[in-house]
Amino acid sequence: MKTQSSATDRPAIAVSTPADSPAGAPADTPAGIPIGAPQASGLGTLLAALGVVAFSLTFPATAWGLEGFGPWSLVSVRSVLAALIAGGCLLALRVPLPARRHWAGLAVVAAGVVVGFPLLTTLALRTSTTAHAAVVVGLLPLTTASLSALRMGTRPSRTFWAAALAGAAAVVAFTVQQSGGALTTADLYLFGALLVCAAGYTEGGRLARVMPGWQVIGWALVFCLPLTVPGAALALAHEPAHLTAHSVAGLLWVAAGSQFLGLVVWYRGMAVIGIPKASQLQLAQPLLTLVWSVLLLGEHLTPAAPLTAAAVLVCIAVTQRARG
Repeated sequence: MKTQSSATDRPAIAVSTPADSPAGAPADTPAGIPIGAPQASGLGTLLAALGVVAFSLTFPATAWGLEGFGPWSLVSVRSVLAALIAGGCLLALRVPLPARRHWAGLAVVAAGVVVGFPLLTTLALRTSTTAHAAVVVGLLPLTTASLSALRMGTRPSRTFWAAALAGAAAVVAFTVQQSGGALTTADLYLFGALLVCAAGYTEGGRLARVMPGWQVIGWALVFCLPLTVPGAALALAHEPAHLTAHSVAGLLWVAAGSQFLGLVVWYRGMAVIGIPKASQLQLAQPLLTLVWSVLLLGEHLTPAAPLTAAAVLVCIAVTQRARG
């Protein structure tokens, strides 16, 4: 039976068509954004950057959350809370179900950014410092750009790839040095998180070009409720929560900030400026995470931090100016 309810069938959903797109523009460009307009590019960069700032707090907030919750209960409860926020927005605005052709993509988003990345990084942070865990984010921009090239056929320039590789190398060198160069048992979790998150970002960025970004993460969260609700009940039964100011604040941030609001602006930014360019803004995320770790967790930075920050900012500037 043909579905009558679609995320792209109603005027409330931002979808451009060949008829209303500028000549030569792809039909899946976000509606209402002039192609190539400087203000559009600037807005997209700002939105993606806000997403990076939100994500940079995820590891410190998770460390706080682990003070009162077990890893399984923290991940499942954060997903349920985020889904309640997203579901409330979808219900209040009477957003129809997405078209069936988008369900597979939403499943990838759910598996990557709703379940996979939060769970794997939370398990890793039981034994790893936030500095060491930042290695994941240091490699995430390059991995996301690579998956985008494979999945969507994007062809960034050689300058872009050179700057992306240089930025990734700088971040990884710094974070490994920051953690003493030691490899831990958490590394397997971290590298797994890297792959599933890059897949979720790529697929979510693609979907955000045919439906608003907040609906992409919103539906992914809601679709996970049949898994996360019983998972939360089971986890809390085996990992009793001990509520403290830190654990509650950490839980609320990873649920509302990292899991929903951060992804809303992130996917919208990727839809505007493209997945490769947006992904490279995340080169700044490990350094921001380390700053938050100092301020919130009392961890220590080495004098190499400002030099690495300067190198990363140069690489980001090059990727944003390069073709692709």
